Amino acid sequence: MIETLGDILRNNAHKFPDEVAYVYGDRRVTFRDVHERANLLASALYEKGLRQQDRVSILSQNTLEFMEAFGACELAGFIAATVNFRLAPPELIYILTDSTPRVLIFEAQYAETVEKIKGSLPHIETYVCFGGTAPEWALDYETLLATGNAAGAPIRPLPDDIMHLIYTSGTTGRPKGVMRSHRGDIAIAQLMATELGLIVSDRLQLMMPVFHVGARFLQLGMHLRGGSVVLHHDFKPAEILDAIVREKVTMTHMAPTMVQAVLNLPQIEEVDLSALHTICYSAAPMPVPLLRRGLKLLGPVFLQLYGMTEGGGTTLHKRQHKPDGSPEDIKRLGSIGQAAPNVDVKIVDDEGRELPVGQPGEILTRTASHMVGYWNNSAATIAALRDGWYHTGDLGYLDDQGFLYLVDRKKDMIISGGENIYSREVEEALATHPAIQDVAVIGVKDEYWGEAVRAVSVLGDGLTVSESELIEYCKTQIASYKKPKSIVFVDELPRLPSGKINKVVLRQLYGAPGVKGN
Repeated sequence: MIETLGDILRNNAHKFPDEVAYVYGDRRVTFRDVHERANLLASALYEKGLRQQDRVSILSQNTLEFMEAFGACELAGFIAATVNFRLAPPELIYILTDSTPRVLIFEAQYAETVEKIKGSLPHIETYVCFGGTAPEWALDYETLLATGNAAGAPIRPLPDDIMHLIYTSGTTGRPKGVMRSHRGDIAIAQLMATELGLIVSDRLQLMMPVFHVGARFLQLGMHLRGGSVVLHHDFKPAEILDAIVREKVTMTHMAPTMVQAVLNLPQIEEVDLSALHTICYSAAPMPVPLLRRGLKLLGPVFLQLYGMTEGGGTTLHKRQHKPDGSPEDIKRLGSIGQAAPNVDVKIVDDEGRELPVGQPGEILTRTASHMVGYWNNSAATIAALRDGWYHTGDLGYLDDQGFLYLVDRKKDMIISGGENIYSREVEEALATHPAIQDVAVIGVKDEYWGEAVRAVSVLGDGLTVSESELIEYCKTQIASYKKPKSIVFVDELPRLPSGKINKVVLRQLYGAPGVKGN
């Protein structure tokens, strides 16, 4: 009986002990190996004083140790509080202060960053380093594992215990910790297995960061079915293609920009990709020219998933990708698909009244895979989950067959290269520069990134700062990938009678590629 994520580990170790759970470079790790090492880590952390629902933070790119840390939490009932490795030190401090982990497990490449911020994190009792020499103030990961008991920790989670605490930015610019339970994540694993048609013989390739839900959810779905995961530390197009061929990957997961980078490789038409039957993409619709090119080369392999850290899910299936079909078929390529089984979707107005087909409003979803709520934020939880529905904050409409179309985002979210960037967060970072009097951030279409961040700025009287200087400054306040790609300087920003910035007019004036201000 699969009631918690730990049951998936135990089930696979019992049924498929010698089958490959992970391929990581030249390493092959069996389900028995994964279970044994996760048990050792769970036991070692228990001996350090951790108990059920204590937080374990993980700062790392995709590594086997990351997956072992997940496994320890799955088995013992600790909460895995993931951290985006791209974040700037002030952002890291905020998240690690809000989640109050007792342990931080980090990859050695981040040791210098962790050392700089550890003085602001008195609640962290134990630092654990892997992938290099541990600094004197941290434990070596393998040394810690050696202290564990092969039987694991003497505790187990309950189905409604929190498993994941994953931070996602909100409209105020302050990240919110999304609490996800074992029960909810088993539901999402089942949804992944159903929508992607996962079977035990599949080999799933993952290069998107596992601190995000996308790659993590797919990994859970694959291991629920007992299949193998080909895990990459990061995204290098040539290595991704080589692995698809070498490991006979059947399914891969990429943002559209990654698909483009792989299809641009000169050897793409010469290699054998016959084993690959599905390319799952997310974060944004696939540009039609890229889709046509991919379908011509690879056949009907593309499938789109839409969801968020909080839950929900729609799918645009492989057979629904028809770039040369009817006008309706082509239009639906711009949709985010139809509701997955056991997912309800409706569109409502500001009063919560359901809207008819074709009329845009807020997208609401209802499913067993929803989050439990936001960590330390009951007001946001109540607002998001009222009336039994998750209020996404996204605006969209349904057509007569239930295809869902995004038309805008209440949260002013920008999707650039598969990463969610919130305009308010970038605005607040830029506003701290002494030369900035007023600023607003919008997304502009970009051929490669899908969307790029553009800031429209008003300088204070007599003050000057260049575009490049402001972009560099922004990198000191927030993660580099969130910084503006371009900055337009203007005399004033358009405003509504209420005094709020009119972003509709702002996008009309400055939302086209190449637009310049004063």
